[in-house]
Amino acid sequence: MSAQATSDKTAAAKLKLAVGAVGVVFGDIGTSPLYAFRETFASHDGAPGILVDPDHIHGVLSLVFWSMMAVVTFKYVLTIMKADNKGEGGSLALLALLNRKTDNVRLTAVLVLLGVFATALFYGDSMITPAMSVLSATEGLQYIVPGFEPYIVPTAIALLLGLFAIQARGTERVGGLFGPIMCAYFLALAVLGIYHLSGNPGIILETLNPLNAVNFFYIDGWRAFVAMGSVVLAVTGAEALYADMGHFGRAPIGISWMAFVLPALMLNYMGQGAFVLSPNTNAAEVIQDPFFLMIPDLVRIPVIILAICATMIASQAVISGAFSLTQQAIQLGFMPRMVIKHTSASAAGQIYIPAINWGLMVAVILLVLFFRSSSNLAAAYGIAVTGAMFIDTLLLAAVLITLWKWPLWKALPLVIGFAVVDMAYLGANLIKVPQGGWVPLVIGFFIFTLLTTWSRGRALMRSSMAEFGLPLEIFAKSAHNSAKRVPGTAIFMNSGASGTPSALLHNIKHNKVLHERVIVLTVAIADVPYVDPATRFEMSEIGEGFYRVIMHYGFMEETNVAAELENMTLCGGKFEMMQTSFFLSRQTLLPSERPGMAIWREKLFSWMMRNAATPMEFFHLPTNRVVELGSQVEI
Repeated sequence: MSAQATSDKTAAAKLKLAVGAVGVVFGDIGTSPLYAFRETFASHDGAPGILVDPDHIHGVLSLVFWSMMAVVTFKYVLTIMKADNKGEGGSLALLALLNRKTDNVRLTAVLVLLGVFATALFYGDSMITPAMSVLSATEGLQYIVPGFEPYIVPTAIALLLGLFAIQARGTERVGGLFGPIMCAYFLALAVLGIYHLSGNPGIILETLNPLNAVNFFYIDGWRAFVAMGSVVLAVTGAEALYADMGHFGRAPIGISWMAFVLPALMLNYMGQGAFVLSPNTNAAEVIQDPFFLMIPDLVRIPVIILAICATMIASQAVISGAFSLTQQAIQLGFMPRMVIKHTSASAAGQIYIPAINWGLMVAVILLVLFFRSSSNLAAAYGIAVTGAMFIDTLLLAAVLITLWKWPLWKALPLVIGFAVVDMAYLGANLIKVPQGGWVPLVIGFFIFTLLTTWSRGRALMRSSMAEFGLPLEIFAKSAHNSAKRVPGTAIFMNSGASGTPSALLHNIKHNKVLHERVIVLTVAIADVPYVDPATRFEMSEIGEGFYRVIMHYGFMEETNVAAELENMTLCGGKFEMMQTSFFLSRQTLLPSERPGMAIWREKLFSWMMRNAATPMEFFHLPTNRVVELGSQVEI
């Protein structure tokens, strides 16, 4: 194949990925024009809204544009997305990378807490985004059907129920439509903007002029700062660029943003500004809902239907992101095992987690019923996003200094610049805590407590079990002469890479038999997304028919132990599943005289253990070949 043909093929593949990125990555930020510009001029905390005049319109538009440039373009596309963990992005992937490369234990502990809290905030965002997006688009139906207002909330709930109900079927089939639909939606945004800009093209130069953003603060001071809490709605979804990097790659996402999404969004925002300033409109009235009112009657129905489709796609993307993040959290030891179902034979990332799906559904429906309008929900929307963005900046500082070895004179100005912007937006959103901003904070702290309790409880339990552990080499020699050997293979699952599993000790104590071949198997999750299949197995022969096997997986991989064993020829030959028995340990926690953590956290950890998926489900073990043996543990 010629170099030209290879180049053309690469360009075509990159273009295809760029279109796919438009469908998945930019759904959240793409639906912001439905409400962001409107909310900036709304009243907050009882204070009157911003005046609707040219100075304020130009100031807000300039602030929106330079926020997109600073937060999305410079921070995420050009900087943070360079910090990938073998192609994967997101706070947990970055945390795993830092954890692997950082030797400072105290620094690592701080980074872990930051990464876990960013993860907790993402779950809050994944609850609010579907509620906010679908509710805001459904409100547009009142401009098609007069008197539709009482049916907005029931319609939004019906759409959301349908969205969560189809998750079990997977998104592989409909996923192919996401890109074209979102491309059509962004094209519609751009065309609407151009239509209204044709009457006031000068607003483009006013938007690009950063002095207008500065003037906005000069003439309005405090109210301008408060309005930043709504301006940030224009960049919600920026963190999704980083989280979804592993699916599409940095270059296609960057191309989509710079060449298509950013121009379409800004054209629409400027078009809304031109529409409000038009001499033929009542600015005070149209600012109440400029996006839907700017749509000409001739195309109102198809554009509103397209907007509803776009919000459903944006919601689908954040739900899929929650599934992916949960899988990472489980593999990295921050969450208990859950049933994970793969909905595609070809796409590894297409997964469905029932517990997360139904939990999100209940939370989203409750949010819709509680807030009842997108304007009310706007107060709750920004805190989770701005908090996660600020944590990303702190993790970026660790990357620049610890991993990339940048000198302080080079790293600090960049980090301080990003941090100042993040803190300004976070501070503006903290003002909205009494009006609904408390919701994502409560959700975030609750999930943070669950994640840290599970991680701490697992560490204490492993430490307690290790105290009474027996080296496998010593056990193998003593057990060989004291137990009868029976035909077949016994595989004892062990959480640690050393010691003798409690199930093996209980088996010989009560049954007084050993299989001809005994495998102590540990599943180890690496700090990388995927491991080389050639290095999947690590085996050591203990003697007397005993073997220790460590099976390595990346944190994005499915842990299908049975399938891997059928392909393994180590440990004395192939494994016949009908001649193989799997022995699992099931621990019961006992109250300790000197507990390693607060009693309420011990009880919470115990509850999480009882409700976790069994190792049989999580490791895909054959159901008719599993034996569970219980033990009691103090932590």
